[in-house]
Amino acid sequence: MTLRYGLIGAGVAADMHLDAIALRDDVELVGIASLNRDAAEARAREHGCRAFGASDELLAEGLDVVVVATPHSSHAELTIAALEGGAHVLCEKPLAVEAREADAMVASAEQAGKLLGVAFQQRFRPVIAAARRLLDDGRLGSLVRVSLVDPLYRPNVYYRTADWRGTWRGEGGGVLLNQASHTLDLLCHLAGPPEIVCGIAQRRAQPMEAEDTATALLLYAGAAVGTFATSTLEPGVQRIELVGDRGRIEIVGDSIAFERFEPPISEHLVTATHMFAAPAGVAEAVELSPGRGDHRDVHADFVAAVREGREPRVPAREALWSLEVANAIVLSTHEGRAVPLPVDRDAYAALLAKLRGQ
Repeated sequence: MTLRYGLIGAGVAADMHLDAIALRDDVELVGIASLNRDAAEARAREHGCRAFGASDELLAEGLDVVVVATPHSSHAELTIAALEGGAHVLCEKPLAVEAREADAMVASAEQAGKLLGVAFQQRFRPVIAAARRLLDDGRLGSLVRVSLVDPLYRPNVYYRTADWRGTWRGEGGGVLLNQASHTLDLLCHLAGPPEIVCGIAQRRAQPMEAEDTATALLLYAGAAVGTFATSTLEPGVQRIELVGDRGRIEIVGDSIAFERFEPPISEHLVTATHMFAAPAGVAEAVELSPGRGDHRDVHADFVAAVREGREPRVPAREALWSLEVANAIVLSTHEGRAVPLPVDRDAYAALLAKLRGQ
């Protein structure tokens, strides 16, 4: 059976979805809807489908899957409308601007009995998939520490390409919701969501309202700790380090290394007889599976999930974790305190309203 697809949005993110959809022979792209009707018509001509100015007109076409690729602040409303209309939904990242909106989206999907997935394509990177397998196989043991540094450089001109970028009203935040939503998803995908977040989010040099730099200290169940740092002012490569009782994973860009501790830390701590002794580190090869870590992988998985009646690889329930952390870092910054998760929905909504000048 061919799945009938509809796309809402006609910007940069929409183009990545369109390229992925065009490669599939089991999907029919029925139409593209956008408030920018000219942009929708241009993309519709290129991809051989119809253009719609209003999303409700597209949703009335009896679609199997709707892709939401619009600015963040519209994700919740459009996603819920599509779910209530009987379609499965693949939503661009971030899932929403604030956690309570995401709660409503997840509840709507459950009530409708439909799938709600999120385009966190970096989960499909071979090094991330390999790290997840090591964790699932218990090779690290209990978590000791996680560290994630992600330079996400953007020149000032990036924020001048659309008036909603980096604004509290239009985007709902800065680097944490836009670029680093991928980073936070990887953090939660590999280490799980933290219990307490203490963060600092700052606007330092970008022409925008919201933060261009963010750092956080994370506390996990079982006394594990974590650190997170990201900025659009810093060029560089993503670095992830996960240390467990039994070993260490280090990811630098598209390379991964795994070191097994012999014996495990918990055993060595109490049995070592030399005051400067440390467990031996035994390097082990890590096998990488195929994958590109792009929107093609996301769509292949989502189509399979719809056909097989299973969860997609990035279900909304898990995508909510990264939004919780992003909201907590902002709330921690403005209230000057550590923030426990789940984040206080009312407190964050009140802060966001204040930042938007409402």
